[in-house]
Amino acid sequence: MDDDPWDDWPERWVGTDCDVRAAVSAIPREVKDGFRYDEIPWQRFPHFYGPGEEIPGLLATLAAGDAQAADGALRQLWTSLHHQGGPIAVGALAVPFLLRVAATGRPELRAHTLRLVAEIGRCQHMGDGSRGGLLQVAEEPLMIDGSTMCPVDWTIQAARQAVTDDLPLIFPLLSDPDPEVRSVTAYVLAAATGERPHVSSALHARLAREDDAVARVSLILAIAQLAREHQGEHAPKWARDLWSDPGRPPEVRIGAGLAWLCLVTDPAPDELRAFLDDPDTRRYDGLLQPVPWLTWMDRTGVGLRSCIDDMLKPSIPATVLGDPWDEGPSD
Repeated sequence: MDDDPWDDWPERWVGTDCDVRAAVSAIPREVKDGFRYDEIPWQRFPHFYGPGEEIPGLLATLAAGDAQAADGALRQLWTSLHHQGGPIAVGALAVPFLLRVAATGRPELRAHTLRLVAEIGRCQHMGDGSRGGLLQVAEEPLMIDGSTMCPVDWTIQAARQAVTDDLPLIFPLLSDPDPEVRSVTAYVLAAATGERPHVSSALHARLAREDDAVARVSLILAIAQLAREHQGEHAPKWARDLWSDPGRPPEVRIGAGLAWLCLVTDPAPDELRAFLDDPDTRRYDGLLQPVPWLTWMDRTGVGLRSCIDDMLKPSIPATVLGDPWDEGPSD
């Protein structure tokens, strides 16, 4: 009698054809750069709407189709690769190609393409604006991808490694003319698993010359996320110096206040509480709604306020909402 395939799950599947991390790491660079989709084992990783074999056609249309077709392909990729707010294994295989399309493809779709990459590389965190949840990336080890029965965290790890392998493609996008692209690029870079000093340095350098409010907050949260995951010992003081400086732009102080609360377990100082609860700060709710970390909190435009409430008043539950991109990129 054959062994039960679920014995010693998931350890028994490590490095096998069921392990999307192995599949992604095995893709040669020349295959990625040449968009040689036929050399990728898409069929191993079905998704909720069918086999993964249609993903190459959607990627090709996104890369080379006319505006309407490319937009439609990206919408379908969101549906197939990010089911109900969670990453799907086949999405990790698509990450190297999505990054190349973002770097060279239609500028009007660049931000939404990068956003898809970032969401494939992080846990389902909709509505969790807590101090422990806002910058969380990894998924619970036993969370299962229902389409493949593999751990969701394997998909996240594979996508994050793909991002790390292609950092040279991503760094130039920090200087994109579109501030939304710069903001989402920071969100992508926050998922990198290697070269943390290099990534952090690039984010700091961009922050020093960034003039867009949303991009500034995104850069601050990206720096904090990397520091939180890798125990960056200087980050809490850096964040505190920013939020406690009244000479800084309000959005910088807001972003740094959230970052500091995520980096430490100390009670929020009265000074920080007063600043975040100030009516003048509340005026930034709508302005900062596009910050990727905050978009998930509340689609009605008060993601920042929901996040602040969750961090300062933990007894108030976070609002769990649907995927903010479930309708795909706007026309």
